[in-house]
Order: sequence, then structure tokens, then C-alpha cells
Amino acid sequence: MTDATAPQSPPSPLISDVPPQEVAPGVYVIPDGRVPLVPNVGIVLGERKALVIDTGMGPENGRRVLARARSLTDKPLVLTITHFHPEHGYGAKAFADAGVRIVYNQSQQDELDAKGQGYLEMFRSFGDAVAEQLEGVEFVTPDELYDDRLTLDLGALRVELLHFGLAHTRGDQVIFLPEQRVLFAGDLLENRIFPIFPWFPPQDADVDGSLWIDVLGRLEELEPAVVVPGHGEVAGPELIGRVSSYLQDVRSRVRSAAGALDEVKATLEPGIRADYPGWDAPEWIGLAIECFHAEHNG
Repeated sequence: MTDATAPQSPPSPLISDVPPQEVAPGVYVIPDGRVPLVPNVGIVLGERKALVIDTGMGPENGRRVLARARSLTDKPLVLTITHFHPEHGYGAKAFADAGVRIVYNQSQQDELDAKGQGYLEMFRSFGDAVAEQLEGVEFVTPDELYDDRLTLDLGALRVELLHFGLAHTRGDQVIFLPEQRVLFAGDLLENRIFPIFPWFPPQDADVDGSLWIDVLGRLEELEPAVVVPGHGEVAGPELIGRVSSYLQDVRSRVRSAAGALDEVKATLEPGIRADYPGWDAPEWIGLAIECFHAEHNG
């Protein structure tokens, strides 16, 4: 018998063994199941090619995503990654080994070159279940790099890869399907999860809350009908406004607060947590406060 009061080990960050869900004609999502460190993965089917968006963390997840894509199509594949963080792109080697064309933006590649090994070591410290998935990770060289915008023609289906600059990371990429009005937003958006602020100075301070708010405004201008966040359930366009409102709320509270950073965090964190019931991962509240505090007092 299991002691219900005993601490539960976090689930292994493995892509769920579920069929991809069709969210628009020819557009599929392997849902994260709200498992920590598992992303929503996209598969977009054209008449000549298919696009895979994110791989999950490590070789086994990469193989799982590749197998899911192959269960939907035998056409040539293209892989792209929303940003350089391990749970989104550290399974890319499985695709490289299969001869899949890989496309990143230049800022994402630069960030991976600068920080990839450090993030690999940091994530390995998150526990045995995470470290196990990171065994055998090898970084790959993409076949194509672009700056801010790249259009992919998959055959009767057009896909826009868009980079709007520094926000959650330096190389955040969104994937937009203009005809289907589907947006894959990576970690610029989460659903019922506090936005992830990778604010780890001095090792990594490449996150900017105010620029993030500006980028979300650009996403609203795309007028998507379906929004796939980096983590959490697929939603409609209202998700963009919800996350933007949260970021603006934290920024406003920080700008109005007086005192040293520790005092500001101690004052603000409980109220923010209480005002967003049902949202997961409250550990990111404090880092959002730190980021906006540095911006305001910089």
C-alpha cells in the first residue's frame, strides 16, 4: 500500500505515449499532459513535406517525437525548435541522425552555442529522472539559419518562422500558419502556468519582461484562432492577453513597491500567488519580480 502522505517523485519528463491531436486540418499537437519539463510538440503536414516543432528533452524523447511524426506521414521532414532550452530541443540528434533538415534562427543558435552546455549541466542537477533523459545528448548543427523571418512551403501549406527579438530568451521563435490561423508560441506563452523567467544572473540574464510584453502585442496582431503554448493546454487567442496582463500586473506592482529586492519579493509574492489561483509553478513568480526589479532599477 502506498502512503498517500509520502512525497511523490516527479514524473519522468517523457513525451506522452498518446496519438497526436489534430487542432486544425493537417496540424497536430502531442500534448504535454501538464508534465513538468515536457513541451507541447507540433507536427504540421503539407503535401510535400512535414514540419516538426520541438523534440522534448534528450535522445529518447527525440526518437518518440520522430516516431509520432512518422506515424502521420512518410514525406520528408523539417525540424525547428522554439528556443534553446533543453526540454524543447535537446532531442534534435535523433532527427539529424535520420537525415531530417533542421532550421533555427541565428539568435537561437548563438544562444545555444553560448549556453547549451551550461543548461545541460543545470538540468542534470534537477534529479535522476531528468538526468536520465539527458544521457547521450549531443548538440547538432542546423542545416539552415535565418535572421528574423523565414517562410516554409510544405506544399499547399505555408508556414512562417518568426523571431521578434529578446523576450523569454534571445532567440524565441514562433511558428505561424497564416491560412489555418494556428500559432505555436513556445515559452512566450504558458496556459495556467506562471510564465517561465530564466533569470539566473550572472550566468543568464537574457530575459526582458517589458520586451516580452511588446512581443505578445506582436503575436496578437497575427490574429491567431488556435494558440499552442509551450506548456499547458491548447487555447484560443485570449491566452495571449491573459499572459500579457499577468506580466503587466507584475511589472506594475514592482514599479510601485519600495525597498530592497528581498523586501519587495517578500511583500509581493504572496499576493500575486493568491490572485492567480489554479496556476502551476509559482516558483517563477519570484524570478519575474527579480527581472522587473532589475529592469526598473537598472
